Amino acid sequence: MSSEKENPGETAEPEQLALIRETVRQAKVPRAKPRTWRGAALAKELPVARVVVNKGSLHLDQFFDYAVPEELDEAAQPGVRVRVRFGAGAHQVKNGRREGGRLIDGFLVERRATSDYSGPLAALADVVSPEPVLGPDLLGLARAVADRYAGSLADVLQLAVPPRSARAEGRPSPEPLPPPAVPEPGSWARYERGPAFLDSLARGGTPRAVWNALPGPHWAEEIARAVGATLASGRGALVVVPDGRAAGRVDAALTSVLGEGRHALLTADAGPEKRYAQWLAVRRGAVRAVVGTRAAMFAPVQDLGLVVIWDDGDGSHSEPHAPQPHAREVLLLRAAHDRCAFLLGGTGCTVEAAQLVESGWAKALLAGREQVRRAAPLIRTVGDGELARDEAARAARLPSLAWQTVREGLRTGPVLVQVPRRGYVPRLACERCRTPARCRHCAGPLEAPEQQELHCGWCGRGASDWHCAECGSTRLRAQVVGARRTAEELGRAFPAVPVRTSGRDHILDTVPGRPALVVCTPGAEPVAEGGYAAALLLDGWAMLGRPDLRAGEEALRRWIDAASLVRGQPEGGTVVVVAEPTLRPVQALVRWDPVGHAQRELAERAELGFPPVSRMAAVTGPPEAVEGLLASAGLPADAEVLGPVPLPVVRPGGPRRPGDPPPGEQWERALVRVPPGSGAALATALKQARAARMTRGGGDPVRIRVDPPDIG
Repeated sequence: MSSEKENPGETAEPEQLALIRETVRQAKVPRAKPRTWRGAALAKELPVARVVVNKGSLHLDQFFDYAVPEELDEAAQPGVRVRVRFGAGAHQVKNGRREGGRLIDGFLVERRATSDYSGPLAALADVVSPEPVLGPDLLGLARAVADRYAGSLADVLQLAVPPRSARAEGRPSPEPLPPPAVPEPGSWARYERGPAFLDSLARGGTPRAVWNALPGPHWAEEIARAVGATLASGRGALVVVPDGRAAGRVDAALTSVLGEGRHALLTADAGPEKRYAQWLAVRRGAVRAVVGTRAAMFAPVQDLGLVVIWDDGDGSHSEPHAPQPHAREVLLLRAAHDRCAFLLGGTGCTVEAAQLVESGWAKALLAGREQVRRAAPLIRTVGDGELARDEAARAARLPSLAWQTVREGLRTGPVLVQVPRRGYVPRLACERCRTPARCRHCAGPLEAPEQQELHCGWCGRGASDWHCAECGSTRLRAQVVGARRTAEELGRAFPAVPVRTSGRDHILDTVPGRPALVVCTPGAEPVAEGGYAAALLLDGWAMLGRPDLRAGEEALRRWIDAASLVRGQPEGGTVVVVAEPTLRPVQALVRWDPVGHAQRELAERAELGFPPVSRMAAVTGPPEAVEGLLASAGLPADAEVLGPVPLPVVRPGGPRRPGDPPPGEQWERALVRVPPGSGAALATALKQARAARMTRGGGDPVRIRVDPPDIG
């Protein structure tokens, strides 16, 4: 057992094979499968199997070589799942074979005539299944993702290859269908370059576009038509959406446009066996199109011609398990490696999407302003000044305009009420002009937890002499969220109207077109038949006040997603947002201009040197561990370390989120920033430093996350 990097210059083919074969007993191949295949003959051709073992430790992120017993020769083909013994030392050698260690799973990636390792090899313990599930393309993608995110290949393969189901493997996949006819442009005609985009896909082209979708229910059908155009060219397509509800809409649209049997749906709701059967159909080439949630980003589509990601700003696209890749970045890697078309779509626009257009890598796919005005609802705002003068708002915490809009909307259909999620931590802002309070050194958010001294949440510097850069005021404010009480007030105000809720515990997919109040948290808005008559977006400060670089972008995305479910202005659709109308995200919502907002955010990020203009990594752990790792890492010369700053201590027995420190422990976080072009060097340096610490100490509590979605 060896690494491919061990003794690279020493092949010693005659000595190695002689060492192995001379110790094989002159006997028939055993019928049973001994623990170590001691005495069993080796495969006559390519007797060495190169294996990636299911060990996610960074210091074991390499291939290991094993001897192939003759009885496993036929089944031990590249791509199959195998069982190997791992952990046997060089002193545990009997009859020329390594023995001992414990059985673990792995994937056979290559058969070789010789090994780079000159010592004795352990034998493959077993071939779990003859089904090849890890092809060269998927292996190359997994390696690229692991390198980008400073992770291990084994961890990525755990995300990329679903667990085995023997019954699913035993059933044959259906015969592939011939390519369909090229679909009509349909509602793509509303976009200036929409028909040309579909025509390029149908002719086998590889266009790359950032698509700002018009509000309304047509986006799923438009994705289906893009997939149909790609299939018509004889290629495959992959669509990744944030949740099962969106996947269901695209699934229904694909069935309507293409018919049955041309695509696979990969979501967790299907169950392990059905999902694995669908995955196998894709792997075997029986199905050429896939729609699914985050895990589908690795789907092994053959002859991939198009990758699509919808609503890339949704947090569900960020994988919580190591090495925590983002679906957008994985699909960008696939588009580059497979030289296929790329489509990033959404009703909103992220800064990363704007950067793809700004850099020239992708083209903007937009509708004209006249089309936007016809499709978007009327947006009205209520700011702090109006709330202060409004008697109804002071009594019931809702402005009169909101009451009137709800009352009028209920005459013709359901009304959507978006209530911010509980638990948002408010960001400090100027009391006079509401400008967010930022550190003058690194532009991080200022904090004063538990009435302590004001300091930066990124670099930790104090800010006792803070004053607003816009108006000069020295007074701060923090908005208090009262989401539940606001929802209760609405229910009491309209006692004869049914009230339906949609949130984390119970999310509705659709609601009837009858008058009703639909109260939901951001991201849980159900689709109304015929669209909502009106929408009320409450407590805008609760969303804008998050201590995060993306607060404005995220608030605008949530608002636009909800407003897109409302009927267009010609049909009387109205949206009221309770937020200061002078703020940039609110103005972008009023103009329905998410692209312009993203472009301005990108310009500010470029000026400050923050992602996506730069690359960044978050290093968290106990203070001494973070300090030690950063000191030992050979960071690029242009790297800049921000912090470290202490993280909030998690109460024992309290709620925990992924990435939180252990309860009761005081951890710190440091941000490491590098300019464009140094991201790969940063990931490599941090990975090597952590692997070295794990090798010396046997364990390391430090966590590394490249491109953290939330940096405060």
